[in-house]
Amino acid sequence: MRKIIINKSYDEFCVSHKAFLRLRELGQPEALQEPNRGEYWPVAAGPREPSLNQYGKLIPRDDHTLVRVVEELQEAANGHAAALKVVAIPDEVKWLITKAQGGEQVSEAHRTWE
Repeated sequence: MRKIIINKSYDEFCVSHKAFLRLRELGQPEALQEPNRGEYWPVAAGPREPSLNQYGKLIPRDDHTLVRVVEELQEAANGHAAALKVVAIPDEVKWLITKAQGGEQVSEAHRTWE
């Protein structure tokens, strides 16, 4: 089974500063390239500071390190206004993330012609 991270809230997908630091610690490539805005304001980098808890938007949602960190930190991995959830799907399914009733869902990718 493949695991994918989705955001069940109405806002955008993002991880917390705490999750971002853990991703960097584990060597996740996109997290290592993203600037750490919290290092300049460490006291303000708590979970209630919106501008310092919006990381990881470019990390692939099926990234093994991202899945590990979300499973490890649980709610502490949620970025500002995010509600992250791990969804497991069969390995062979071609998938995409779509919005449904405000939150995200994983859908099987189908062919489309115009």
